[in-house]
Amino acid sequence: MSDRTIRIGTRGSALARWQTEHIAGLLRAAYADLQIEITVIMTQGDRVLDQPLPLVGGKGLFTAELEAALRSGEIDCAVHSLKDLPTEPTDGLIVGAIPDRADPRDALISRARFTLATLPQGAAVGTSSRRRAAQVLHSRPDLQMLDIRGNVDTRVRKALNPEGAYDAILLAYAGLDRLGKADVISEQLSFDAVLPAPGQGALAVQCRDNESRDLLTLITHAPSATAVSAERAFLGALGSGCSLPVAAYAEIEDRKLHLRGRINSLSGAEQIDVEMIGGIDEAEAIGRELAQKALAQGAARLLESVS
Repeated sequence: MSDRTIRIGTRGSALARWQTEHIAGLLRAAYADLQIEITVIMTQGDRVLDQPLPLVGGKGLFTAELEAALRSGEIDCAVHSLKDLPTEPTDGLIVGAIPDRADPRDALISRARFTLATLPQGAAVGTSSRRRAAQVLHSRPDLQMLDIRGNVDTRVRKALNPEGAYDAILLAYAGLDRLGKADVISEQLSFDAVLPAPGQGALAVQCRDNESRDLLTLITHAPSATAVSAERAFLGALGSGCSLPVAAYAEIEDRKLHLRGRINSLSGAEQIDVEMIGGIDEAEAIGRELAQKALAQGAARLLESVS
């Protein structure tokens, strides 16, 4: 970064560009003299679209190329969907900002306007997420879960195609809302039905530990950052990544943090639910302690059967 210019890296999808423009807007509002340059970088997850996500690669599927550009100095910061960012720290890089989080719930889209409860017996539901699939199967074991790939627009088109293979698909509500597509949603799923991925709905601005970090401080939303730190600590302490059926969601009220965690078997037949309440200054410790509580109830066995 030089001469009050910051170079931001992003993936090329419409949603990634929206997210990056959102961060750019926050920075412009905070610093009137700041110049912003945006660089589009393709990741492995963007290139390989004909295989289920868990088979394409592990950690860093949508982030590794952006991180490499950061380390090389090609860009000054990178915008990620936080749920895609591995929990392990990357040498020389930090999360410099987490702005105000969007609605973290998942959504169901059906051309016939079915809800999860009203989907016909044996209906085909598309998702690339093992977490979503396992939780849906827990309440509706009769459903047929099919893999679906592509960006948000592509998946919505597949869901609404009268000749398509899907009776419904599952997506994050935040992405649909950010792209102005909330009107296609048949149902926003409750946390009891489908608990979100750790960090879902939140954005992360990753940077080197230099002057960029100081610039990003002003756009951080402290309650969102605290909540997602607990969720990610839970995920990290389980030793699992975004391709496994692990869910977590933290809420803050009256300076107390309420963290819920969930681990499923792939079939959905088994589900472990755990929760804790503690002080907001103990967010990461709460996440780690809740993970131990889940492990004591058999979470390791469920996760080992998936990996």
